[in-house]
This record gives sequence, structure tokens and C-alpha cells, in this order.
Amino acid sequence: MSYKVLLIEDDATTGDYIVKGLGEEGFIVDRVDNGRDGLFMATEASHDAIILDRMLPGMDGMAVLAALRAAGIETPVMILSALATADERVRGLTGGSDDYLAKPFAFAELLARLRIMLRRGSGGQAAETRLACGDLQVDLLSRKVRRGNRPIELQPREFRLLDYMMRHQDEVVTRTMLLEGVWDYHFDPGTNVIDVHISRLRRKIDEEGEAPLIHTVRGAGYRLSAKP
Repeated sequence: MSYKVLLIEDDATTGDYIVKGLGEEGFIVDRVDNGRDGLFMATEASHDAIILDRMLPGMDGMAVLAALRAAGIETPVMILSALATADERVRGLTGGSDDYLAKPFAFAELLARLRIMLRRGSGGQAAETRLACGDLQVDLLSRKVRRGNRPIELQPREFRLLDYMMRHQDEVVTRTMLLEGVWDYHFDPGTNVIDVHISRLRRKIDEEGEAPLIHTVRGAGYRLSAKP
């Protein structure tokens, strides 16, 4: 599954670092650099998690967090802060955050904590870790893909595209759905980016002699299905 994360961070270097790392892991990231815009984004758009800096221009992180919780928004929030004392961590956690990570931090730890937070946000239910369509198998944890006994190597965007189509298998997915769900575009950039990526994915998934799984639905979009 491609999770959507809101990053509220005013430091450009830190923000770039997180966006790049999460993007490589298949996350879709919305990013703002001040508290007021962060609060607006958090209330106007749907996100699976929020990464929130403590010290922000316009409106500090604790005020943003308090406003979110007062509005009944229960999206999981991880606070990032250079304020690393026990008292500050306790203040952040009791103020409504789900986790608190001190700066400087290792990206691997941020990623691990984020994934744990997302699992908690699913209501404690076991997270779906494997997807299948016919003999095509996708392991979401190891990010490994196999068709029968044949391993398939995918680039990050190809994996995100396959993940999305697997979750909508037997359904027609339109260009608009793919642009929003995989590329996070809310407009058509007027390029053939989708067709190019579908073509690459099809060459890897549907080799000669194998029943095709990726089908073109003329005038509508694409469908992933094991059905003829």
C-alpha cells in the first residue's frame, strides 16, 4: 500500500532528506514549511500519518498538534525536535503525539517508527503484507515480487504502480486514478508517463508464454486481472 504522509518541517535540508527517503520507500509525501500551512493541509486533505517539527514559523508544532486534536483529527503524529530532554518528550507525548523522535536522527529509525505508528493507526489489526493475483505474488515487507518461481525486479515507481493495481485488481483503473494514487498528481501533466510505466511493468510481469495479467481497456484505462 502507498501511504500518504504530511511532512511539516521548515528546515530545507531535513525536509529534502525525509522526502527523498520516504519516496524511495514508496510513500507519497505532502510537504509544507510552516505551522499554519501545515494545519490547513492536515485539516483539508486526508493523510495516513503526519511528521511534525516542534519549532516552526507562523505556528509552533505543539500548537498545530493541539489544534488538530481539538478538531477531532486523530491522524497519527510523529514529532521531530531538537528538544530531546525527557521532560520535552513527555510534553510532546502527553500533548497528543503518537511518537517523538529527537534530532539528529537516523532515517532507518524514522522509517521503522513511522511504520509502527501506521500499524497502530490501523486499529491494531494485522497489516496486510502479501498480495496475489493468479500466480503473481507481492511481499509488501520485503518488497519482493514473483510470478510463479520467477523473481521480478521492479523500480520503486513500478512497485508502487503494481501495488496500486493489485489493490484494485479486476477493476478498471483510469489515468486519473493512477495519477492521484501513484504519482500524487491532481492534474494531468499531459505526458505519456503512465503509458510508459505500464509498458515497462507489463514487459516484466507478462513474459512470453504466460497468461497476460495487465489488460488495456480501450478508452477507459487498465485492469490487472487473472481472469481471461
